Amino acid sequence: MRKLLTFFAACLMSGAAAATTLGDDGLHKETWMRDTFKDLREDLAEANAEGKRLMILIEQRGCIYCTKMHEEVFPVPEIASYIEENYFVVQINMFGDIEVTDFDGTILSEKDMVQHWGVLFTPTLMFYPPEVAEGVGGQAAAAAVMPGAFGKWTTYNLLRWVHDEGYLGDESFQKYHARMIEEGGLSE
Repeated sequence: MRKLLTFFAACLMSGAAAATTLGDDGLHKETWMRDTFKDLREDLAEANAEGKRLMILIEQRGCIYCTKMHEEVFPVPEIASYIEENYFVVQINMFGDIEVTDFDGTILSEKDMVQHWGVLFTPTLMFYPPEVAEGVGGQAAAAAVMPGAFGKWTTYNLLRWVHDEGYLGDESFQKYHARMIEEGGLSE
């Protein structure tokens, strides 16, 4: 009976995964993503006005790890609702041509900005503090960066740690994550 229930659960999960929407640019689209002019100072101001944290999500067409995040991690109800309630998410195409205005005023295409920031992997999640000093660019301004796909509870705990400004304290993310697993029993 247990094997049968596991099979049905897997079928339901694969059906949910198939519902992931791809945009004309070949990137996954989520309801919590924002369509902005990609001016990071404006995006940060709008995030702050909504009481949310700014997160930049860098992805590319055909990325199997991006697909993993959109099919296995982001649809988890706790994660989807946490992002929706606490984050202002702007997607950047690693090989896109749309102009991005960095915090320091630098204006480059998405692909050139990603290269300027030194981002090598997709997906990459870049999280920003509520205030970014003048003259500081996106890579240096980031409070935390998650390069690559991680499991659901690692991602969830990172979202919580950044939102609660854990990066300002003396408990590293790794220690925080280990404590959350121990306290809540959540593991990948």
